[in-house]
Amino acid sequence: MKITVNETERGFLFKKGRFERMLMPGVYYVFGGSAVRKTSLAEPLHKVFDAPTLTAFKKDAAFVEQTVTQTVDDGHIALCYLDGRLGGEVLVPGRYVYWKNGQDLRFEVYETVDGEPVPEGIGAQGWKLLELARLAQIETVAASQAGILTVGGKLVRVLTPGTYAFWTGVKPVHVERMDLRRQELALNGQEILTKDKVGVRVNVVCSYRIADARKAYETSQDAAAEFYTQVQLAIRAHLSGMTLDELLLERDQIGEKLVAVLRPKAEALHLEVFEAGVRDIVLPGDVRDILNTVLLAEKKAQANVITRREEVASTRSLLNTAKLMDENKTLYKLKELEYLERICQNVGDLSVSGGDLLGQLRELLRGSAK
Repeated sequence: MKITVNETERGFLFKKGRFERMLMPGVYYVFGGSAVRKTSLAEPLHKVFDAPTLTAFKKDAAFVEQTVTQTVDDGHIALCYLDGRLGGEVLVPGRYVYWKNGQDLRFEVYETVDGEPVPEGIGAQGWKLLELARLAQIETVAASQAGILTVGGKLVRVLTPGTYAFWTGVKPVHVERMDLRRQELALNGQEILTKDKVGVRVNVVCSYRIADARKAYETSQDAAAEFYTQVQLAIRAHLSGMTLDELLLERDQIGEKLVAVLRPKAEALHLEVFEAGVRDIVLPGDVRDILNTVLLAEKKAQANVITRREEVASTRSLLNTAKLMDENKTLYKLKELEYLERICQNVGDLSVSGGDLLGQLRELLRGSAK
């Protein structure tokens, strides 16, 4: 049988099932009991032949010279570089055989331990290849966050902002991100019964931040949720001890008292409290109507007091004026002229001759009245 081996191929001669030698490009004739298996130089040999056959090939010096063998032990992986560029295959534990084919083949072997960081020297492309092969996990922690790294459910360390890659395998690798910025906690529609048995709804706001991410994670399963409950309980305990009038009058001071109560509770959860306050107080309809009635009555009473005060002031002013006029005849005359001026503004013609001016004016007014 005539066999042709092309330039891009190599042949392997077997006699009665046993490997004899590797065939270089050329024409060969084989006879009974012999067989030739050809393979392309572009195809990795470990994908064509099994391990025992590849071991047999190593008896041929030409095969050894033209191939590269890489063994990857358990707990390791290898990346293949072709002419200095990263190839598209990640080598897991096993044995691999490649044709040199005029290329510079280089392998980098790395030990894999679950949760340990992947070397940065591999580069972003290598990280992506490892992630696609499910051998690594890429995690990014934002500038305002802290990342809690756990491996197999055990806290390993806190990650600062940045991008990381971790080896993955049997143990699950998880990164929980915690926002370190100032946060606002809103408790809306909290129904509270005051000391004088009036039901009200209050809306409360509180601002806080995580002071220590690691300790907050170790202390509580969900520090934010637990702090929400603590704020809720503090509001109920404090406001239920106040009457409605006290609640309305001391609304602005309630926040300071809540902060004082919440600060030790927050510190136990490794949080920092900044401020708290009552944003809204919603009263029942009937209570609101009663308060409006009381307020209206108070305003009316205040208006009456102001009216009486002005009347008293006006009377006192008239009395003082009368005393001055009684003591000063010139002032009395000036006052006569002032009234005369006012009368003249409303009268077309007025004639006055001698005598008592006020008396004559009085007679004129009487005549007009008749």
